This record gives sequence, structure tokens and C-alpha cells, in this order.
Amino acid sequence: MQPPAKTLSEQATRDGYAEGVWSLVVNALLFGVKLWVGLTTGALALVADAWHTLSDSFSSLAIIVALKFSAQRPDREHPFGHGRWEQIGALFVAFFLAAVAYEFLREAIDKLWRHESAVFGAAAIAAMALSTVIKEALAQYAFYLARKTGNLCLHADGWHHRSDALSSLVVLVGIWLAGDYWWLDGVLSGLIALMILFAAYQIASSTIVKMLGEKPDAALVAQVEKMAREICPPNFQLHHFHLHNYVRQQELTFHLKLNRNLTIAASHALATRLEKNIADRFGITATAHVEPLEE
Repeated sequence: MQPPAKTLSEQATRDGYAEGVWSLVVNALLFGVKLWVGLTTGALALVADAWHTLSDSFSSLAIIVALKFSAQRPDREHPFGHGRWEQIGALFVAFFLAAVAYEFLREAIDKLWRHESAVFGAAAIAAMALSTVIKEALAQYAFYLARKTGNLCLHADGWHHRSDALSSLVVLVGIWLAGDYWWLDGVLSGLIALMILFAAYQIASSTIVKMLGEKPDAALVAQVEKMAREICPPNFQLHHFHLHNYVRQQELTFHLKLNRNLTIAASHALATRLEKNIADRFGITATAHVEPLEE
């Protein structure tokens, strides 16, 4: 049995705050290390990458703010709560990822045009390697929490961490192989830019679909039909399913056709019992519209 949606939402908020705070702290530390190494060694590309790392903090801060707003209780103006702030936060990160991808692609084309390869000292290489490992660890942490809670913000932020890890990895590969393949750094940067852009598209499109309204999952519909068979008399029909996702609250509406000889009170009792079972099992607020069954 799945836990109620309220429990999942509260856990998602706590996990989201934890991931956001860890991201802010780690990104600030990495920024300091990269900036110091870049300035002391004269590796200007590392200085630029340090500011890119600091920019990740803005997406983490946006997620913390979005989760703060989404945790507000329903009110008169927002009877379904403020949960969609999480989706707004995911969209923000998706657009931020698209901007990062554009910058990667622009730099890659510029490197290929100028026949430029990556050249750094030992300290810079160590800093890039450390950044790659730490940022991928943050990405895995965010992805884990996203799978656990279904939080779109965390999934989006995971890809933002990964974009930074991939940028550092590209520089390292470019350093090792620049002597034989000067063009490798630019080509890999371009390919990774396209991959990040595709991730941004997936995050944005899936978020927009949920905000616009989505078709209920076939497994959910099958479970509701199974519940109805256990409650309703034979020859009932279910149709016209709609799922309204407000993140912290989900509303499922459907039509329930029953024997026209049943009284209004009996039909209402069956619909109410079915709605209660759906709420207890899935944490979803259901509304069944009763209709007479066509003989």
C-alpha cells in the first residue's frame, strides 16, 4: 500500500531542503578551491569554471525557495495548496540548464574555430578531478531523493550538478589527450552541451505536462476498477478519468455508471465508499460522478 500523499510531500520537502543546503555549502567550497587554484596558477579557464560552479548555488537556492512556498497550507485563494511551486522551481532549473548548455556549445565552437586545447598545471588538474567526483556525488544524491519522493525539483537539480561534473570531466579528458587530438576538448564539450540541452528539454516537458494536466496512469485506473468490482453491483461502468496534479494534493475525477434502479441514496453511498477507498489506498482525493447505466 502506498503512503498518503501528505506523507510523501512532507518527506519531499525535508529531503529537498537537505539537498539544497548541501548543494549551497559544497558549491561554495568548490568555488573557493577552483578560484584560488585558478588565480594562483593563472588558469583562467578554471576561474571561469569556478564561477560556473557558484552559479549552481542559484538553482539550489531557487529550489529551497520553491519548497518553502510549496509547503504553505491551502488558503481561500489556493484551495488546492501551493505544491506547484515545486514544478515552477523545476522549470527554473530546466531553463538554467538550457542556458548552461548554450554556453558550453558556444565555447566548444569557439575552441574548434581557434584550434584551442585545454592546458593546466597539476594543481588545476587535481581541482578539476575533485570537482568531477564531488559534483557527480551530489548529482547521485539528488537523483536518489528524486526517485524516493518524486520531487521534480530534485531531479532537475541533479542534472545541474551533473552538468558541472561533465564540464570538469571534459577538461580533464582534453588535458590528457590534447597532445594527440587538439580538437577533442571542443568536440566533447559540444556533445555534452547537447546532452545537457536534451536533459533540460525532458525536465521542462515533463513538468509542463503535469502542470497542464495528464492522463491517469493505466495501473491506477486498473486499481480503481478492481476496487469498484469489490464494492459495486454487477454491470457497472467507469469512464472519463481525469487526474489533476497539484503536487501536494492530487484530484481524481471519473464517471461511475450504475444500475438505474438503484436509489439516489444507494448510488451515493457506493460512490462515497469508492472515493474513501481511493483516498485511503493512494492518498488521492477522488470525486465520482454517478450516471445511470444504459441498458
